[in-house]
Amino acid sequence: MRNQTLLTVLCLLLLVSTSVIAQTDTLSPPRKNLLVFPVVAKSIETSWSFGSVVSWTYKTARKDTLSRTSNLQGLGLYSLQHQFIAAINGSVYFPKEHYILNHQLSYSAFPDKFWGLGNASPDSAEEAYKFKQYYIYLHLMRKIGRNWFAGVLYEQQRLLSLEYKPGGLFDQEKVPGKNGYLVSGLGLSLTYDNRTNAFSPSKGTFAQVYFNHFDSYLGSDFKYTNIVVDFRQYLRIYKEQVLALQLFDFSNFGGAVPLRSLASFGGSNSMRGYYDGRYRDKQQLVLQSEYRIPVYRRWGAVAFAGIGDVASSPAAYELKTLKYSYGGGIRFALDTKEKLNLRLDYGFARGHNSGLYFQLGEAF
Repeated sequence: MRNQTLLTVLCLLLLVSTSVIAQTDTLSPPRKNLLVFPVVAKSIETSWSFGSVVSWTYKTARKDTLSRTSNLQGLGLYSLQHQFIAAINGSVYFPKEHYILNHQLSYSAFPDKFWGLGNASPDSAEEAYKFKQYYIYLHLMRKIGRNWFAGVLYEQQRLLSLEYKPGGLFDQEKVPGKNGYLVSGLGLSLTYDNRTNAFSPSKGTFAQVYFNHFDSYLGSDFKYTNIVVDFRQYLRIYKEQVLALQLFDFSNFGGAVPLRSLASFGGSNSMRGYYDGRYRDKQQLVLQSEYRIPVYRRWGAVAFAGIGDVASSPAAYELKTLKYSYGGGIRFALDTKEKLNLRLDYGFARGHNSGLYFQLGEAF
């Protein structure tokens, strides 16, 4: 019965989306495409979510053939778990890509789950909590060479409220930030990016290293440094079939790191099959792959797998606690030119973890 319901909702959504695509393809100015459609989403964290999405793809200069297409997405979702998410995010590729701006603004009111800190927490430790937060991320990059960019970034997160079980895991483990907090950080980045497309590249490399320092002089309640390494490779294997690879390392150093700034293991974009936040700690290392195959017209299929873990320090990783996930999914192209896809994935993870994901855009 659940599968029949999912297929019914999926078909209805695709019919609406296809209708919108047809209108925008014929009425929009060249190199601009506006999609507005209702959304039914599904993930382990939210169950079913309902809302709407606005997606705008455009060129910042009409005669610029060197720059990739910019994109802006607005999202509003409310879930059956009484979770609310509103977000605006996107990437602006300025003429000739002399500058690139990535940005994200979001607000969340979210009942969530917590299993404690570390990579060995049992499933039985699950504890419910609620939080409200807003999040700001701004990352401006300037071209310094062919496909090379240097950047400056600013990140702010304000945990407005946190409701948890008194005497439970939050108190027992003295979780930093359990009473609410503000973190504010400023950092630098170095990026190499020659991908063919912003949404679903068919070939190319994306390699980025950035550090962000959070300190009191920026208004932050916590002082620590976050360093992220994100390496992605896209290989065209046969005709239009693509192998996508990602190595992602997320590390925090220095003082105490508050709850929602810790590495969060799992989710719709990384280690699918695990609840996002199933494991939390200062460090995270993940290696994942995805094989993407066109099937028929707008339809495609994928198979994916990943391995990874969290740890308290880079030296604390152990092979015996390594975690894995795998699965597959289908794709439907909302915009064939820009390769903006709806994706339906099912992930299986170590133990009894698994989950269904119905999302907009590729995982990585």
